[in-house]
Amino acid sequence: MKPQIIINKLNKNDFWNFPAAVGAGRRLFLFLFCLTISVAAQQDADEIIRVETELVPFEVTVTDKDGKPVRGLEAKDFKLYEENVERPIDFFEPIRRDDGRPLSIVFALDVSGSVTREEMTRLRDALRIFVQKLADYDSYFALMTFGMEVKTLQSFTNRPDRLEKSFEKLFREQDGLSTHAYDAVDDAIRLLRKKSPSAVRDKIPKRAVILITDGFPVGDVVSPKTVVERANDAETTVYSILLPSFSRLQRDKKPLLTPLEASGLLEKTGGRAFYATQKSFEPLFKSLAEEITSSYVLAFYPKPETRRDGRFRRVRIETPKNFQVKQNRSGYENKARN
Repeated sequence: MKPQIIINKLNKNDFWNFPAAVGAGRRLFLFLFCLTISVAAQQDADEIIRVETELVPFEVTVTDKDGKPVRGLEAKDFKLYEENVERPIDFFEPIRRDDGRPLSIVFALDVSGSVTREEMTRLRDALRIFVQKLADYDSYFALMTFGMEVKTLQSFTNRPDRLEKSFEKLFREQDGLSTHAYDAVDDAIRLLRKKSPSAVRDKIPKRAVILITDGFPVGDVVSPKTVVERANDAETTVYSILLPSFSRLQRDKKPLLTPLEASGLLEKTGGRAFYATQKSFEPLFKSLAEEITSSYVLAFYPKPETRRDGRFRRVRIETPKNFQVKQNRSGYENKARN
């Protein structure tokens, strides 16, 4: 008797609608569109053949000539190039309040001893407003502190009362001598992988780490290069807020480049630094919220002949409207077959 063939296929429109399939070990966006062919014959054992194809995703933020985020763009407004060859965009999704992608965000706060109590109070108030602004995006937040060691004060939650309690704990956290900023980001990425929701309303959240520090890491175990690689692998964008106590200004009033920025951690993950040069932190966090919620995700299928060849392939994304496009990574690596 001929075997019966059963085909189960995920439709491309269901890209976000597979929370059960993306368990704790899932890689953000690098989820597979699976075509599973089950051959059930009347034999002692069934034979299962699985064919998989991978979408390769990129997070992008678009800004105008004044550096303001640009919203409302569509897939047709972008061009994607793989190794300088234009490729079709197979998936596109913006962040929107009502039905767009949700957010998973880790705050990592420097408590190495240089932040004054007054600054901590203003920072706490600004964090409260920031969380309120993003509440409509189905957001989940976690709070970590770092100095000589990294601590998690609150794992992921969308409950304001729990966040409020964790914010109050900031006044009791003092840990001087070292500033393990890279270790903190590394731990935040690990927390995002293990503890953040796999899906919210059947959609995979955008992941971000907000590093609040002086920009001068000291005593880290993990190197910036390793953190960048792990952030790219986890599809996580890293932003930094440089506190006013540490903002070094040149004669032209522009902040000096800090070691954190020079490391490439922010740029190579699609983030950037925000300088707290005013007494009020609220405008700063407002700008950060605007940038985080104005990003897009674009994805495409690699060519069959290049899949899993073990090579790193560069990808460039542009807009014909002369906007500035910032990617969360410069390309992707095809994992070689074993």
